Amino acid sequence: MVKIKYIIMAVVVVGIGIFAALRFFESEEKKVKKQFDLLAKWVSKEANEKILTTASKIDKIHTLFAEGCEFKVPIASLSGHYTPDEISSYAARGRSQFSKLSLKFHDLDIDLTEKGVAKVNLTARLTGESTIGEHVDEIRELGCILKKIEKKWIFSEFEVVEVLKR
Repeated sequence: MVKIKYIIMAVVVVGIGIFAALRFFESEEKKVKKQFDLLAKWVSKEANEKILTTASKIDKIHTLFAEGCEFKVPIASLSGHYTPDEISSYAARGRSQFSKLSLKFHDLDIDLTEKGVAKVNLTARLTGESTIGEHVDEIRELGCILKKIEKKWIFSEFEVVEVLKR
């Protein structure tokens, strides 16, 4: 009976060790993906979202971006360098135009060849419904650069990749 007790304790200790190793020693690629997950979560908006939830999400968005984050988009008036606070402000204005909004990132191709730099190519899909009832379903190919600053991956560049049309 005593041996079974020790075996069970050993299995529990090994299980906790494996869980801790996986949790605390995430790969850099997984840390980069987590930043995209957070961005998608904080940009997205549920129908009838509470004001405090909205404020909390907007407040968190700026933590994902570097000072002077560059946006390269086909619309010249949107291209440029923005501070994290400016990005949060634009996100707040953009979210206010929607009653429901969902941002998802697919097919992330992460290149970590440079130290402290992650180059990511992906597909972004934005779906939702405007406050006036129009349905939105936009898909874009993006090239993003994240930099590791103070042990945290933050977005420093977004570029919309033009896809050829027939």
